[in-house]
Amino acid sequence: MTPIDKEDYVEPRCLLCEEPYGAQIEVKPVPQQRIMEKVDAYMSRRDYAGVERHLNYWLEEAKLGHDQKGELMIRNELIGHYRKVQDRDHALPQIEDALRLLDDMDFRGTITEGTTCVNAATAYQAFGENARAVQLFERAKAVYESIPSVKAELLGGLYNNMALALVEEKRFDEAFALYQKALDTMAHAEHGALEQAITYLNMADAAEAQKGLLDASEAIDTYLGTAQTLLDTPTLVRDGYYAFVCEKCAPTFEYYGWFAAANDLNERAGAIYERA
Repeated sequence: MTPIDKEDYVEPRCLLCEEPYGAQIEVKPVPQQRIMEKVDAYMSRRDYAGVERHLNYWLEEAKLGHDQKGELMIRNELIGHYRKVQDRDHALPQIEDALRLLDDMDFRGTITEGTTCVNAATAYQAFGENARAVQLFERAKAVYESIPSVKAELLGGLYNNMALALVEEKRFDEAFALYQKALDTMAHAEHGALEQAITYLNMADAAEAQKGLLDASEAIDTYLGTAQTLLDTPTLVRDGYYAFVCEKCAPTFEYYGWFAAANDLNERAGAIYERA
């Protein structure tokens, strides 16, 4: 039986109960780690309604507790959630509020700014607003590349997602240059093979978009074969994220006629979800 947390049945505190005039505002931080652990538990069961309910509960708690850092974290998670479920109407207000919080907290030039911009840009891209996505990717790129300590996962994800938007804008040379940067960067990341596999599949799609299916067929087969080898890496942890990546990659293999590979990835994902 799935355990029930209080956010499943308790309403957030009253939004109309304002602090007394002149009172010093006390920040009451929300438990970010526990919130994310619960999100991961919902995601392992593909309980998207549970994710939304859980995050919205804690969003109200963060606002009532004047916890802007917690609020920004939760809004970022909601942006990602609404992107995954293709809910544009709920995603866009979260993007606007997240970008506003960056300015309110003076987070310009920080990793937090870069991460939020990548998240927002990826959502815009998913909803077909590629010009706006490229603008935010450029903003994130300027931030990340100015910080020597930025993690490989963050920088590689930026390059990969920005390249996707550039392909939609038919800026192919720029896109392939960024895909190569993503591959090079993720080579230094722990378990970066998953992200590299996604990049190779994206490169297959970019090759088709640029040259057409027939002329790009040899390159596409090379990209797909490399992606398959990466997904078979023995050291990869077979967890919920691995299952998510398998499901994400399977349709690309199927599209190009690699039906056995697509079926195998879907079976891997299904087995992981059944164990959760």
